[in-house]
Amino acid sequence: MTASPPAPPPQHVRAAFGAKDSVPELVGNGPLWRCGDTALRPVTNPAEASWVAQTLTELHVPDLRIGRPLRASDGRYVVGGWIAFRHLDGRPEPRYDEVVAASLRLHKATADLPPPRFLTLRADVFAMADRAAAGEEEAPLTPGLGGRLFDVISGARKPLNLRAQVVHGDLFGNVLFAGDAAPGIVDFTAFHRPPEWAAGVVVVDALAWGGADEGLPKRWSHLAEWPQALLHALLFRLAVHALHPRSTEQSMRGLERAARHITTL
Repeated sequence: MTASPPAPPPQHVRAAFGAKDSVPELVGNGPLWRCGDTALRPVTNPAEASWVAQTLTELHVPDLRIGRPLRASDGRYVVGGWIAFRHLDGRPEPRYDEVVAASLRLHKATADLPPPRFLTLRADVFAMADRAAAGEEEAPLTPGLGGRLFDVISGARKPLNLRAQVVHGDLFGNVLFAGDAAPGIVDFTAFHRPPEWAAGVVVVDALAWGGADEGLPKRWSHLAEWPQALLHALLFRLAVHALHPRSTEQSMRGLERAARHITTL
């Protein structure tokens, strides 16, 4: 069955963010829509979306462009299940070392952010996978879609003796490049894990689905507890894959490739 195309932001939402006269243009596979100088995306958790907006409004990171959230005409960040950002030029590119470097810069700036309350309340696939990867909870992982490999690899898992903080855990494919301009971000997917873990997720994703060269994980081996940080990141992605309803055998092959390069470090 073919998935239905994402619906564009309705007119009353565009009007609230001052973009009613612009025709919505789907960016990539969505669900981000560009309306002139405004980018809009739907949200499922208004509390989380409001936290993201407030955080990105106040965040300043050297050599990183940030799509600043926009307030609606009544001062709200979320209207009718939508949030808006200032549009940033650029697109994802396979510049993975630069993405890892941007991740590390970003997380220096977020080091002292208090963990938002919604992190302890989340019960979605990604939250379940995060806790399973850390060994905090068990999850019903589908064996052929990552669960079996998760069980094998988790035997080598050790606790990370690294400081957890608020990090962006989904930077792969979400960092925008525009020539020589600084990398850009327009969102923040929050987790409470070490920055090395977040860098590891970028590397795992790049190896699995981005065509990254096998030397990528080795080039960041100077990071603290890097082999274990990568292993925890790999377990997280395997758990997500084994829980997600849209996972496929084809995408699983990418994770198997990542596992081969990571487990032999």
